Amino acid sequence: MFAAGSKSAIPIPPVGFIPLCAACVVAALSGPALAHDAKPTAAKPQGWSYPFACCANYDCHEVSQTSISERPEGYVIKDTGEVLAYSDRRIKDSPDGEFHWCAHVAGLDAGKTICLFVPPQSY
Repeated sequence: MFAAGSKSAIPIPPVGFIPLCAACVVAALSGPALAHDAKPTAAKPQGWSYPFACCANYDCHEVSQTSISERPEGYVIKDTGEVLAYSDRRIKDSPDGEFHWCAHVAGLDAGKTICLFVPPQSY
């Protein structure tokens, strides 16, 4: 029998130790968060990277010029009917002169625009 005051042979770590270890393992196994790349075009033969703020590795892709229209109130995403005012912070200059649309693919915001890359007026 064990005496009431005896100690176990296996030490029990402090309560905060296990979550700290778990966080260290996750950090060690996680790679850097990178945005994915746009496909090469004539204007950008090496392609270019979508900013992480716009893309989580699957949210962005090139869209045809017929998928986006310009109206007095702003850019219209034809697939969703969403209108982005010309002053909207989600509108970015396209480095390759093509339209690129970044949108949520799941959840409550599915189909809602994260970023829209538009060709500069010079293209």
